[in-house]
Amino acid sequence: MSTVHRLLIAEDHHLLRCGLRSMLSALGEYDVVGEAKDGREACQLAISLAPDLVLTDLSMPGMNGIDMVATIKRRLPQIRVVVLTVYKSEEYVREALRVGVDGYVLKDASFEELVAALRAVMQGKRHLSADVYGNVVKSFVNGHEALAPKSTWETLTARERSVLQLVAEGRTNRQVGLYLNLSPKTIEKYRAHLMEKLGVGNVTGLVLAAIGLGLIAPQSDLQSDTNIEPPAYRREVR
Repeated sequence: MSTVHRLLIAEDHHLLRCGLRSMLSALGEYDVVGEAKDGREACQLAISLAPDLVLTDLSMPGMNGIDMVATIKRRLPQIRVVVLTVYKSEEYVREALRVGVDGYVLKDASFEELVAALRAVMQGKRHLSADVYGNVVKSFVNGHEALAPKSTWETLTARERSVLQLVAEGRTNRQVGLYLNLSPKTIEKYRAHLMEKLGVGNVTGLVLAAIGLGLIAPQSDLQSDTNIEPPAYRREVR
């Protein structure tokens, strides 16, 4: 009898998440033990459920996919992670591989490729969609990644990326502070530092930078089924 793998699906779009659950469950190879609609929920579920495999988007509200995967791999390195994303640039792929992603599949791939990727990583292999397997990725796999110049992503700390994403999603300093357990004044300092670091002069510039880094989608993922505000923020807006 073949092994049934415990799977966690992290995807902020409800329709896609349900479709993935239905199609993968029908194979009889996967038991979908949890579903997450934002990065923070995905982290919490991965740590509490300890699935064999996580299938996740890269652009996730609240906490981006890269930092989410880094947290999961740091806590539970045995969990396999496959990214399903629209981002194909070498920078995104390099950062995903750096934090331990086992498979990288583009959203325009066939369902058969996705299944092949999931099966491969559960056998201890790595799977990368052909369109993203460029020279930089080959250098990473061959151990020469250190020769690549530092990306904008690498110049930002995890906290700076979190602040940038939440600000770009339209939250005020107070709302971001409640979410990250920091004071509004501290968030304001982060915003000013980010503007200087990224070479922009206003919030619009921060939003464009966040889009460029894949932290938010061009037409904000906040239009999905996600409600990621912390309890204190939800009380505030009732």
